[in-house]
Amino acid sequence: MTLEGAGALVDLSHPIEDGMRTYPGLPAPEVSEHLTRAASRALYAPGTEFSVGRIAMVGNTGTYLDAPFHRFEAGADLAGLPLAALVDLPGIVLPFVPPRQRVIDGHSLDRALAGRDARGHAVLLHTGWAARWGSDAYLDAGRHPYLSREAAARLAAARVALVGIDSLNIDDPADGERPAHTILLGAGIPLVEHLCNLDALPERGFRFSAAPAPVRRMGSFPVRAYARLTGDADRSARE
Repeated sequence: MTLEGAGALVDLSHPIEDGMRTYPGLPAPEVSEHLTRAASRALYAPGTEFSVGRIAMVGNTGTYLDAPFHRFEAGADLAGLPLAALVDLPGIVLPFVPPRQRVIDGHSLDRALAGRDARGHAVLLHTGWAARWGSDAYLDAGRHPYLSREAAARLAAARVALVGIDSLNIDDPADGERPAHTILLGAGIPLVEHLCNLDALPERGFRFSAAPAPVRRMGSFPVRAYARLTGDADRSARE
């Protein structure tokens, strides 16, 4: 894909729709109106109408961010995360398309980083799984790419700011310990799952943002994740 110029914004989030499926076993969002336009006409001047929407959903819907509270009761909740940890972060895309294997292990991570300093960066794992979004194949918990325990530990040790992935789960759902969530959230590193459009980004040369509503006592919530291209990218692998 041809990259856009410096300053361009790239949307990295899936839209949320009534009845959509994000994760096996979790309820679909219910999008409706608390106040319809027709009903609102009785409340306002002639020719004036409004819609007041209503949505019932779990926090893990669409493209969402996990705060440490998602895994740890004493961890920071959505309201406890500072904006500086979520917006305008320097970004790195690590390409794993086509995947050599399902798991992104320590060796694969080291090869993708190629010795680059990821400290303070949003590290986005591009697996290509987002192309299956909306299909039964996307929801196949036994096939989607995920991050290994060893690779998660290396990212935590590198003191990255945030980790994102365009896959169903950053962990293997068959592993009840959820090591990637445990290690990264335990290190205070937020996670963003179900990203998309990572093929529209350079490997470097962008700023990443993904801020959820600051809800207290919640650990996950949808975000409008996006990137702003800065024009100083190493673009050789993207064009």
